[in-house]
Amino acid sequence: MTRRRSRCHDTDDLLAWQPPKPVRAFAPDRIRAASLAAQIARGVSEALKGSGRSRDQVAAEMSAYLGESVSTNILDKYASEAAEEHVINLVRFAALIHATRSRELLQMIAEPFGWAVVEQKHVDAIGLASALEERDRLNREIDARRRSLQQSGGLK
Repeated sequence: MTRRRSRCHDTDDLLAWQPPKPVRAFAPDRIRAASLAAQIARGVSEALKGSGRSRDQVAAEMSAYLGESVSTNILDKYASEAAEEHVINLVRFAALIHATRSRELLQMIAEPFGWAVVEQKHVDAIGLASALEERDRLNREIDARRRSLQQSGGLK
């Protein structure tokens, strides 16, 4: 008779663990829109929904950050595709990011340019990866030139 090993319940947690994503972005279908202004409005709406805070709390935090009054009414307009005359300005966009902690808002702006928004703690690792890629490219170029010189008799 074989003895069945009991499974450690902590193993389930380890197997379920997923590494954090270095780039966080809204799902493309959640911010897809006919114009950039409408896409920004959808992003504002998604950030407000995903913040875990009420619009009153977000407005209050934006107001404190800016030192000026930001109402929930204007947040509603910023989040509405229909309110085309109320596109959020950059200063308030920064305050919204501060209040919602939504890196996804920044990613929404960076992504069309081929850029990514990552946490500062990842910058050195990205720099190292870039340097290693450059070193590999240079090594391939050096090897190709060496082969060319050897074939032409210029290097023995």
